[in-house]
Amino acid sequence: MASRLNPYISFPEGNAREALEFYKSVLGGTLTVNTFGEFGMEGPVADKVMHGQLETADGYTLMGADTPPEMPVKAGDSVTICINGDVDDTLRGYFEKLSAGGTVNEPLKKQMWGDEYGQFVDRFGVSWMFNLGAPREA
Repeated sequence: MASRLNPYISFPEGNAREALEFYKSVLGGTLTVNTFGEFGMEGPVADKVMHGQLETADGYTLMGADTPPEMPVKAGDSVTICINGDVDDTLRGYFEKLSAGGTVNEPLKKQMWGDEYGQFVDRFGVSWMFNLGAPREA
């Protein structure tokens, strides 16, 4: 049986579409968005994101949705998205672009274990970590 694990981000501020479109602008890929209205809900949540999914050429999958008022949650509270990879200007660029407008807690820099590491909270309140290492032989 094939399976995969990927983050699903809740956006309590109602900005899931904006966040997912931002992630697409940085990471590329194909974004699919369904609204609550498409599934019959009316009122203020009708145009909000019931399910959004970004699939990138690098194999990343991010999912997200606006959180209805009756389901309180705070974005980024219990999950950190981590990107691990070889030292690469593309991944450094992702760090720069995704952290813009957010709070960088640890700049991307060489660490005592030899890899480059950094972490930030993006402008949507989502926590991210990057660990970039030298390519390792198999």
